Amino acid sequence: MQNATDPKELFNRERRRRFRDRSFRRTQGKDFIGQIMSEEILDRLSLIKRDFKKCLLIGQASHVLAAVLNDMQIETIAADAGFDAAAAARGIQCDEDRLPFVDQSFDLVINVGALDSVNDLPGALTLTRRILKPDGLLLAAFVGAESLTTLKSLMMQAEGDSVAPHIHPQIDIRTIGDLVSRVGLTLPVIDSDGLNLRYADWSKLIGDIRDMGGSNALDGDTHPISRSVYSEAKRLFKEQADTEGKTTEHIELIYLCAWAPHPGQPKPARRGSGQTSLKTALTNKTDLQS
Repeated sequence: MQNATDPKELFNRERRRRFRDRSFRRTQGKDFIGQIMSEEILDRLSLIKRDFKKCLLIGQASHVLAAVLNDMQIETIAADAGFDAAAAARGIQCDEDRLPFVDQSFDLVINVGALDSVNDLPGALTLTRRILKPDGLLLAAFVGAESLTTLKSLMMQAEGDSVAPHIHPQIDIRTIGDLVSRVGLTLPVIDSDGLNLRYADWSKLIGDIRDMGGSNALDGDTHPISRSVYSEAKRLFKEQADTEGKTTEHIELIYLCAWAPHPGQPKPARRGSGQTSLKTALTNKTDLQS
């Protein structure tokens, strides 16, 4: 129960867990957006010539990623806010802003598809920094704020003067960059990748959103979509279709790389001067360690 003096939380923790459990039951942690993020994270990890020993995996794909990392001789521990994903990976059910690990427990933390719906994002990043060993690495990926622009526009049109949230708000790239620096993680590099997905079927788009746990987990009263609004949004979706009968939706994926502080690290460049992609930055970090 929340104390009356505590700040009001943005997300309903129980509802968020329920949506993550539903997502895992639908996909077994293999939703296609999560797979894209996981594969990209592993690709970026492969650029670093370092022998990591122990990794905390956060997210629905933990049991899939664990098999790959174990083949790399990296010990893994999994965590997720949902019970089903945590159980599948024989991990720990916990919220990302309430990680139950002692300081400097891991030299690698991988977080896939979870940071965009954490109640206390600065707290989650601070805990991540604390559980990392000095010069330990955080790699994260999540759906960004420039996502689902078509769906959001259609829902606003369909609802008219009675607009209600149906998908939780996401984080923009500037906000996550500011937070990473504020909590004391070093050498942060954040970039994004855009996916333009074409759908012939409105229900397939809604299904993909549910698969990645993207339903509205905001705290407070929820407003189910009425049949009339749903039908109107579906009609507008079809109306926007191209000559092949498909409507385009955009998904922004944000990737984050940052390090726990260590005296031997190179000094960061002046803020705002970065002109290097995340992959290039990881390669440069590798060169420094070789």
